[in-house]
Amino acid sequence: MATELDEFEQNMQREINAFLGPAAKPQRDRTTEGRAGVLAPKARRTPAKGGSIKTGYVVKLAVRNKPLEWDTVFEHQSTSISKLEAQLQAEKAARKAGFRIIGHVIDIKPL
Repeated sequence: MATELDEFEQNMQREINAFLGPAAKPQRDRTTEGRAGVLAPKARRTPAKGGSIKTGYVVKLAVRNKPLEWDTVFEHQSTSISKLEAQLQAEKAARKAGFRIIGHVIDIKPL
């Protein structure tokens, strides 16, 4: 039973390596209870914080504190991938900043 399982694992690993191509050479872990051929777990890669790809939108809203006041531009950066959700987040941020009247959306640009 154990030999069949080892053979199955080795065959599956060969198929995976053949699928991934010659660039993926797994490292063997020889410390696991004498079983040769057990693959070492791969370390997870995390993207660099400074070099990560920016997603989201910059939303500009026309806002006012009083009904007969000139429009003021309120700019909000959203990490949402949806334009509508980015607009709603910008309106919520404008209300939280103290602007009572939100006139209209001036511009929405991707980051």
